[in-house]
Amino acid sequence: MYPNLLVKRSSLTPNRIALRFNEKTWTFEQLSNEANKFAEKLYTKGIRSGMRISILAASDPQLVIAIHGCMQLGCELVMLNERLTDEELRYQLQDSKTDYLLVDCVEKRNLTYPNRLSFEEIKLVEQTTFKIEKEWPKNRTITIMYTSGTTGNPKGVRQSLENHVMNATGSALNLGVQPNDCWLCTVPLFHISGFSILMRSVLYGMTVNLHIKFDAEDVVEEIISGTVTRMSVVAVTLERIISVLEERNVSFPNTFQSMLVGGGPVPLNYLERAIQRNIPVLQTYGMTETASQTTTLSSEDAIRKLGSAGKPLFFADVRIDGEDQIGEICIKGPHVTNGYVGAAELNNPLVDGWLHTGDIGYIDEEGYLFVVDRRSDLIISGGENIYPAEVEQALAKHPTVKEVGVVGKQDDKWGQVPVAFVVLKEEVSEEELRAFMKTEMASYKQPVAYHFMEQLPRNASNKLMRRELFKCEQNLK
Repeated sequence: MYPNLLVKRSSLTPNRIALRFNEKTWTFEQLSNEANKFAEKLYTKGIRSGMRISILAASDPQLVIAIHGCMQLGCELVMLNERLTDEELRYQLQDSKTDYLLVDCVEKRNLTYPNRLSFEEIKLVEQTTFKIEKEWPKNRTITIMYTSGTTGNPKGVRQSLENHVMNATGSALNLGVQPNDCWLCTVPLFHISGFSILMRSVLYGMTVNLHIKFDAEDVVEEIISGTVTRMSVVAVTLERIISVLEERNVSFPNTFQSMLVGGGPVPLNYLERAIQRNIPVLQTYGMTETASQTTTLSSEDAIRKLGSAGKPLFFADVRIDGEDQIGEICIKGPHVTNGYVGAAELNNPLVDGWLHTGDIGYIDEEGYLFVVDRRSDLIISGGENIYPAEVEQALAKHPTVKEVGVVGKQDDKWGQVPVAFVVLKEEVSEEELRAFMKTEMASYKQPVAYHFMEQLPRNASNKLMRRELFKCEQNLK
């Protein structure tokens, strides 16, 4: 058993600032009170412990309160990605067997659901007191986050209380915890990167300075002012921050402790420029199935170990599975998920306690992990994971499309972007396919280019040979 996180934190440091948004602040005691009030209103509506609650909302203080409120009730939270289309969201709602859908405003989307409540509606409800648990079981599911699978169907990953607590503890042992720590959060709270910051906050007694979205100018202002000490970004947002500093000819103050960068290796050019601007970059490797970080590269090793994701955190183990030096990355530890929900529920992610990630990499003689491929066919665009099979399935729904293959091409801004190779049943314009895909998938998943072919390259087993499509893309440049 672990203590009720917010109850314990508010009793230890009730007057410490938990959350800052624009000019408003909430202490841990105030946050706890607001969360309890929200929970009591949900209780009035019939929501009970063990129910599965999906939340679709912007990353603002009301979402933080709603998250903690649902946790006080003992609910399992399905964190929905705001960038997804209605069709993608419907799949996740149905697959997770969601009991209630919470949205931040009545006008949110045209997404209907039997038990749908807006934050405004909840505010009007009377409070009904209930007994708040002082202890929570370690194996209790706190969150469910959907991550694309290699088959193209998103998988709902269970993240337990122990997963979140041990990941945050491992991170604390690596980074250290200071009394004045303040994490600048510009990443979405529905992502594991954002949600893990909330978990660290209640465990460390740390302030979260919350922004609804990333803005490089605002980030630079915040950090230069000395109010924040840490931040999580991806390579593309790191570069935007560096560019603003260069335009202003300023550097970060020594009060800023660490910039965690995930979503793929950081180019040497970025690291060199970051050092010149006094940005302590820490490259990381993790996934939804590991409740955030598994390995982290220290800033002093950033140049010496270019391309490395660092060493495992204290409670994590990493090994390479394969006969050669390079093989599949496998992860073990209390931060690793025990399984999935919905259609993927019968898929056990662990083999003898090890998570087989599908990522390919190697560990050098000093114990540093290098990720060679983020899954063989995975496209990483601005830190977002895009599986070609998922895009292919969506595009294949169009009546004129016979078959389709999707690969990633290099992009200076986003790292990679998807490109589609299409075999048609009958003639159709690229513009029509683009319009169709806007209704099917989030904007970042949509192909930036369409190439029409007579047939797709396949092997003797009739499997699509993506390497040949990569060659086609190179020849089309």
